[in-house]
Amino acid sequence: MRMRPRRHDHYYVRRPSSPLRLGLIRTRLRDRYFEFLTASGVFSKKKIDLGTRLLIEVMELPEEGLALDVGCGYGAIGIVAAAIRPRLRVIMTDVNERAVWLARKNVERNLVSSNAEVRQGFLYEAVEGLEFDVILSNPPIAAGMRVVEALIKGAHERLRPGGSLQIVVRSKLSSRPRSFMEEAFGEVEVVERKSGYRVLKSIKR
Repeated sequence: MRMRPRRHDHYYVRRPSSPLRLGLIRTRLRDRYFEFLTASGVFSKKKIDLGTRLLIEVMELPEEGLALDVGCGYGAIGIVAAAIRPRLRVIMTDVNERAVWLARKNVERNLVSSNAEVRQGFLYEAVEGLEFDVILSNPPIAAGMRVVEALIKGAHERLRPGGSLQIVVRSKLSSRPRSFMEEAFGEVEVVERKSGYRVLKSIKR
């Protein structure tokens, strides 16, 4: 009988207990070539998952300012944002220390260290006092809706006026995240629907 993985081995814990097994993803995103070092104990270690890929392809970014990738994993969203907007400063955060280590390696590997950095912390712990022009996330639905709600409501507090929160969620699980965004921002737009996912966007007025 196959046993379920232990809860403390999930990708949203601070210190994964699974043995370190490295991998490498080579892919094209936004018409550019990227390489991402991956490992066991992080989300979607074998390929860029469809939701993350969809958000990357449609995310709307300012030319400059400050961006945040919350729950960055090994860094795909934030690294692509930094690559296509060289005047935009990008901060990536994750609670998982292995993900943070990988994301830092990937910042160097993809040559975006001049405008991208990675910090460890749960949700907004590592960016207290900062205000952002855009916040991006493929939120950890598996961590529970309380975490997703905290991510969304915390985004409203940390965005500058006119700044946007852009997240991707599975279509069948999108109703509650969408209601959190409507409650926090007063409005939410479905930017794209594809492959069973939706990209949702709210603007701080």
